[in-house]
Amino acid sequence: MVAPTVEYARKLDKEDSLRRFREEFYLNPGSIYMDGNSLGLLSKRAERTLRESLDDWKEHGIDGWTKGKHPWFDLSKRLAGLLAPLVGASAEEVIVTGSTTVNLHQLAATFYQPQGKRTKILADELNFPTDIYALKSQLHMRGYNPDEHLIRVKSRDGRVIEEEDIIEAMTDEVALVVLPTVQYRSGQILDMKRLTEEAHKRGILIGFDGCHSVGAIPHAFSEWNVDFAYWCNYKYLNGGPGSVGGLYVNRKHFGKNPGLAGWFGSRPDKQFDLEHAFTAAEDAGAYQIGTPHVLSMAPLLGSLEIFAEAGIENIRKKSLEINQYLMELIEGELADFGFEIGNPLEDARRGGHVCLEHPEAVRICKALKENGIIPDFRAPNVIRLAPIALYTSYEDVWNVVWILKEIMVEKQYEKFAKEREIVA
Repeated sequence: MVAPTVEYARKLDKEDSLRRFREEFYLNPGSIYMDGNSLGLLSKRAERTLRESLDDWKEHGIDGWTKGKHPWFDLSKRLAGLLAPLVGASAEEVIVTGSTTVNLHQLAATFYQPQGKRTKILADELNFPTDIYALKSQLHMRGYNPDEHLIRVKSRDGRVIEEEDIIEAMTDEVALVVLPTVQYRSGQILDMKRLTEEAHKRGILIGFDGCHSVGAIPHAFSEWNVDFAYWCNYKYLNGGPGSVGGLYVNRKHFGKNPGLAGWFGSRPDKQFDLEHAFTAAEDAGAYQIGTPHVLSMAPLLGSLEIFAEAGIENIRKKSLEINQYLMELIEGELADFGFEIGNPLEDARRGGHVCLEHPEAVRICKALKENGIIPDFRAPNVIRLAPIALYTSYEDVWNVVWILKEIMVEKQYEKFAKEREIVA
């Protein structure tokens, strides 16, 4: 058990090999940010590359396509090269484009090809709603009833999905499997390698939503032979609100026409020929649709520099350690206040945040905010706390637990309404 003292927390901070990166981020004095799994903080480097892109526009106008510090024409591919090591892929298999939901629509439109009795899509009941909305929409557009053709694997406990249950649902009626890498409430990591192998044994294509894992845990999408994946870049990757998303397509699928074609998916040497005959790019770039959102991509250039320097393995190591520290403090100091830890406890099965459950979660979150702690609420009873390896200190975590204990002892949460804010 960890020593429950601030001196011990400070000792851990001195031993932290990533501590220098904390100075890279804008941290508000008097506030402790524990919501980097929803929106990462701004780094000074991200601010710099955004300003550089604004200067490119200011100085070059339309010539910014090919001139300036960060020319627009190959910006998506440049970012793909920086992102590829974080998802375990080659640069050609990755592209920065669209958003989570747009990219899922693109990939489902491409890889969901119902034939014969294989007409169903397999997902899970704990997945983030946007994925379910998109998959239902794709089924509806193909003329299938989503209530019958979207299978959602049930959770045994409301927290995690067992791989055995997913595999059992991979019947000969399933054409496509779409699952999260990490469950957004509980932080459970699914065994992507095993699930991919089992899907392929049955002739089923499989893709993953990496929104809650990319930038927090290492991946090996190419090695695991995953067919496709997609994710946002504004959570652990600190790309900023509205940051452009990313997607991965296994090279074995290169040459397949995208389900949703657009001019930026053209082969680069043909793109400005402006012909009505679409010539798809020969790599993941084919899955772009429209003109890149340059000013929403620019911060990623600076942010991904930090990830390249820190190393995803080192980030994962600290993430596991600081989250373990948080959980042990919770167990030692908050055991008498009705809290339960809802995330898996094994290192291999837990992602980058702690899922703290309590019947008064919504009111406790409001009390935390009043005390300068920024948590995240997920209905009906989850407080998500995310110590981020690059900018959260052990002393921050210690303070969060002691403030939370004070809130519970004094019952500060009782003065708040038991209803969430519009944005939770």
